[in-house]
Amino acid sequence: MSWTDQAHNGRLLIVDDAMENIQILNHVLGEEHEVLFAMNGEKALELARQHRPDLILLDAVMPGMDGYEVCAALHAATELRDIPIIFVTALTTPEDETRALEAGAVDFITKPFNVAVVRARVRTHLTLKRQSDALRELTLTDALTGVANRRCFNDAMENEWRRCARGHSQLSVIMIDIDHFKLYNDAYGHQAGDACLKQVAHAMLQCAGRPPDLVARYGGEEFVVLLPQVGAEGAETVAQRILESVAELAIPHRMSPVSDYVSVSLGVAIIMPGETSDAGDAALLVCSADQALYRAKESGRNRYSIARLAP
Repeated sequence: MSWTDQAHNGRLLIVDDAMENIQILNHVLGEEHEVLFAMNGEKALELARQHRPDLILLDAVMPGMDGYEVCAALHAATELRDIPIIFVTALTTPEDETRALEAGAVDFITKPFNVAVVRARVRTHLTLKRQSDALRELTLTDALTGVANRRCFNDAMENEWRRCARGHSQLSVIMIDIDHFKLYNDAYGHQAGDACLKQVAHAMLQCAGRPPDLVARYGGEEFVVLLPQVGAEGAETVAQRILESVAELAIPHRMSPVSDYVSVSLGVAIIMPGETSDAGDAALLVCSADQALYRAKESGRNRYSIARLAP
């Protein structure tokens, strides 16, 4: 089986302080799944943040940070809390199993391993994870345009704010509004308006295509782009690309006083999140992008305006 097939079948993180146990589990699961491993809790958390495994097999008893502490840390991190955890341990009492489940584990496997049981439970929980992810995607996607919805943007903003604060990197937001969209609907009808929204959303997706970038419908004809680890130069490049890509669509707009075709106005805001900053500062970033959007509209539309915030 190729590496691509293994990744498609699920990425596993095995956490155990004994290499022998890791080797056994890798032998059992490695042919079907992509397998990562860590021999202590700190490394497990690092790998979980970097690679976002689909399932974690976690030893309960380890020196230093034990499995219960690792489980608590995973559940405390917004971006990691949905990863299912199976405790794999030599502890066999009902009290041990209860403690593992109360800590947030989805299952409990005892050592020595029964190969058939390990494979079956891993497959079961990966299937449940895929179903859960599919349902979550439905709740976080705008039904009309297919891009993320506002709830998804809010969640991503919270996660990326923390990540950029930890990494001392910049975070940019672009607010986008389709110019004179009400006049477009009045002239061409709401079905044409829906088609216009879809085309503009798709064009923006092509302009912000890195894995961490997010394009979301913020409401009505307003969209937002989240650009983690991107400063002023990169954000301006994306904003200019969006202006050009929407213009290239050449969607006629005979009622627009700005252009013969559908155009957009954009507000760009950039900040270096501080580790002590909070949700209020993240909201300020969005508000600043919205104010920059207002300035772009006041200046004649079909352009962008930029704001730089202190951390």
